[in-house]
Amino acid sequence: MTQSAPHQIALKEREPTHLPKDSIPGSVGEALWRDHGERILVEFPSPKTGDDWELTPQGWAGYIAVEGGYVFWLQPKTDIQNLFRMLEYAYQLKSFHVLDGEVECGSLEEFYERLANIFAGRVLNRTRRGLYRSYVAESNDLPYVRGQLDVRRTAQAPWDVRLHCHYQTHTPDIEENQLIAWTLQRITRCDITLERSLPAVRRAFRALRGAVELRPFRPSDCVGRLYNRLNEDYQPMHALCRFFLENSGPTHDLGNRKMLPFLVNMDRLFELFVAEWLRSHLPPGWSLETQERVYIGAEQDWYFEIDLVLCSEGNCGPVCVLDTKYKTRKTAADDIAQVVAYAASKSCQHAVLIYPTAVGPRL
Repeated sequence: MTQSAPHQIALKEREPTHLPKDSIPGSVGEALWRDHGERILVEFPSPKTGDDWELTPQGWAGYIAVEGGYVFWLQPKTDIQNLFRMLEYAYQLKSFHVLDGEVECGSLEEFYERLANIFAGRVLNRTRRGLYRSYVAESNDLPYVRGQLDVRRTAQAPWDVRLHCHYQTHTPDIEENQLIAWTLQRITRCDITLERSLPAVRRAFRALRGAVELRPFRPSDCVGRLYNRLNEDYQPMHALCRFFLENSGPTHDLGNRKMLPFLVNMDRLFELFVAEWLRSHLPPGWSLETQERVYIGAEQDWYFEIDLVLCSEGNCGPVCVLDTKYKTRKTAADDIAQVVAYAASKSCQHAVLIYPTAVGPRL
């Protein structure tokens, strides 16, 4: 932890924490409510809270730094080792053995640092072997013919001795490497102090920065990419890029913050974990659709967004709808009504609610 952040406050996911009124300044509580109100439910001191601050993380785990040197650790209710296992499946890292021997850590800070170190190590290993290159089309005015001469444009300016040519350059300055460079830069801006892994992260960033352009990417840019025998080792690196970009806010392109928080949406991580675990265990002839949107109403003004839809080729359509609920309390009537409505919208006879732990009898 940085010396500039002496006030460390631990909060447990989904559990209200009461703090004395004078334990944090009003400006800190206001900043927490204003900037992170969707992640932490902030109740200001009042008779309702016994004149205390009441802070309740809303399904998020991670690290938030606020003005005045206050740091809030949002601890996940699952063990760190389980967090690693969920990550392996959710980001499709299981088959690459990226995290083998790396799950022995006891805090969320160490969890983040281990991942950053793994990522930087893989990048440095690839830079030593040479970055993946590809041909990129370029056009320029040259003193000699290179590639294809643009005769029409050259004839339109006969006084210009330069020749306008279209050619291709074999370069490492391509999206595959630019995406990694952008992610490394984001890691260096994270609020968490990376005492052991930061030197490796910076070395990896410098190795790429001299060869590629630094430009912003979104997490969605990390998926659906094509790989071949020359760049297949980029697939796990891009999977880690997706993790860091998804969980290091803000999510817009550049932002004006010098330091970034690290926050994991545990609901989303659990949903991704369940989806990828099911995909890896489905028998032949079965498939899984995720985040399927079903519109309802004559004008289609409303829609359901179903977490998971299980399909079978033999049944020629959906067989079962599944809804993930990352919580440990007893099954609520609202949960049942929701998944039944999903099943009705897909004309399914089967509906399943999936929880991280046993929460009640089978229905």
